[in-house]
Amino acid sequence: MVRIRAVLFDLHGTLVYVKEDVSDAEISAYLFKRGYEVSPQQLRAAWAFVSFIDYPKYGYSNWYSFFSRILWRLKVKVDKATITGVAKLLESKPYQLYPEAAEAVMTARNSGFKTAIVTTIAHFKFEKAIQPIRKYLDFVMTGYEAGCDKSNPKMYWKVLEILGVKPEEAIMIGDDMQLDILLPSQLGINTILLDREGKNRGQSVDAFVYNLNEAMETIIRRYGKN
Repeated sequence: MVRIRAVLFDLHGTLVYVKEDVSDAEISAYLFKRGYEVSPQQLRAAWAFVSFIDYPKYGYSNWYSFFSRILWRLKVKVDKATITGVAKLLESKPYQLYPEAAEAVMTARNSGFKTAIVTTIAHFKFEKAIQPIRKYLDFVMTGYEAGCDKSNPKMYWKVLEILGVKPEEAIMIGDDMQLDILLPSQLGINTILLDREGKNRGQSVDAFVYNLNEAMETIIRRYGKN
């Protein structure tokens, strides 16, 4: 039987969520009101570029610097008060832990498993949300620590190296079929698809669960405590 030594957690949609996200249209409307012509589609494109290419290279520590980079990509010069206003708008809709997230991560640690978060998302966006579970995590891998986005296998190889485990000794829990299941599986990592709404039950995966507690029950039942 395979010996599991580490449990890897996806972040967005797995451990945390945003109850009511700030939309591109809201930010665009704010910028137009301040006299800056930036459309929702422009924002969406620049946001993706900064998230997946710039952040892994340079890292950003707050919404002000992150959004300043987006505007730089768009070649739009905006006054500091406007950027501060956008930053405050984004800060007003923070990430929150799913109700069972703290218990699940604590169970993983208390069961003897090494634990880590694997995400491209900038650390400053979720650091407050994960404070209740931070002491139960061995490592938080974002795009900056990895130097790449999550679709690059290097992110997984690096977190495995940091935790000191082989692919077959780790299991990844996540809600994204491509990034959390198919890619890790190709690398030899065990996987569990978190499907809170039951939309992916027809997929062929190692295991389906509706919540994180069920995921930990599945790991312990199949592989035992470490």
